[in-house]
Amino acid sequence: MDDKIILHSDLNSFYASVECFRNPKIRQQPVAVCGDPQSRHGIVLTKNLIAKKYGVSTGQAIWQAKQLCPKLIVVNPNYDLYLKYSRLTREIYYDYTNQIEAFGIDEAWLDCTGSTQLHGSGEEIAHKIRKRIFKELGVTVSIGVSFCKVFAKLGSDYKKPDAVTVFSRENYKEKVWSLPVSELLYVGKATNREMLKYNIKTIGDLANADPKYLYLNFGKVGIMLSRFANGIDHSPVCTNDVRHIEKSIGNSQTMVRDLVNDEDVWVTFLMLSESVASRLRDNCLRCQTIQISLRDKNMFSCERQGKTQSPTCLSTEIASKAMEIFKTKYQMRDPLRSVGVRASDLISMDMNVQMSMFHDFEKQDRQEKLEFAIDELRERFGYDCIQKGILMVDKDLTGHNVKEHNIHPPSLFTDKMPV
Repeated sequence: MDDKIILHSDLNSFYASVECFRNPKIRQQPVAVCGDPQSRHGIVLTKNLIAKKYGVSTGQAIWQAKQLCPKLIVVNPNYDLYLKYSRLTREIYYDYTNQIEAFGIDEAWLDCTGSTQLHGSGEEIAHKIRKRIFKELGVTVSIGVSFCKVFAKLGSDYKKPDAVTVFSRENYKEKVWSLPVSELLYVGKATNREMLKYNIKTIGDLANADPKYLYLNFGKVGIMLSRFANGIDHSPVCTNDVRHIEKSIGNSQTMVRDLVNDEDVWVTFLMLSESVASRLRDNCLRCQTIQISLRDKNMFSCERQGKTQSPTCLSTEIASKAMEIFKTKYQMRDPLRSVGVRASDLISMDMNVQMSMFHDFEKQDRQEKLEFAIDELRERFGYDCIQKGILMVDKDLTGHNVKEHNIHPPSLFTDKMPV
């Protein structure tokens, strides 16, 4: 069977590129798109190449970035604009294939196997897309071309900006195997540190390691990553009509001020749970496990979880369970800076569940209908059209829609990946 032709497209310094294109006065200046310091999100989200040359990096605090680059121009993010550019980019992709899988707002895989007779080789298609994106949208893109998704993703990272890289059956051992193992998809910092302990420094080291040795030291993840290093990846490009299997749905936020008591924590859980519950209902899912994540002012972090009494997609039940976990499994010594709520152990709404004499299912059914109605109202008239009164007491803390800009990439695989 012939190899597939997979492209991975990655818009370069996306937010910063859009801002520079829209404002010619800053194009030749060091630019960083940063969060709002007043909301304690004052970090660099992305930067242009000029800023990068000064050492500015994603995740830095604004004050750190300005120490490295005193003339840095800081721009507030405009997510609606970035989503618009993302949609326009996708329209260009559709001229070459309908098999497109988004990986975040600025990345996507394209299966062009069936497009070569009309549009040329994978490399030729990549160059056509690259040139059109720059001409029509004013931003640059790096594209990887390969026979599998993992190597295509590696190709888009290999050369930046405005470049096309091909990793083929003939050249991948020469080009890919010499790269640091940390460059491979899903080899995060923790996994990389562990691999270095066993003298696995490059992708080639991983590819040539004994699978039994990898399984002994890294479990199933070691075998999976070994297959990736050898170009063995049969995961398909999921088109729009194929739905991702959600393994968990969550939301977290760094708060505008520290949470100092149970009341602060409760309203925060309630705000986050509204977002989580709404997304569960969007996907026709209920959850059976709730997990909370906590980070205090000293940056100490922890996670705790617990089972729900019955499968749920209700914000009040999720928030109540989160609060129960908080009070029984965590001792609050210092004010909290960041809080998260995650729903996992998901099941479809049409799945039969075991009834319990201790749970009022009729009440739950009425509450679900109410929350579905609220979803419809907010879809038509905006999030602010109907609110819980308790969330309006401190609008700076909880008076906003945390669901609105949920644009993080989904997992490539259904199994949990290393971080």
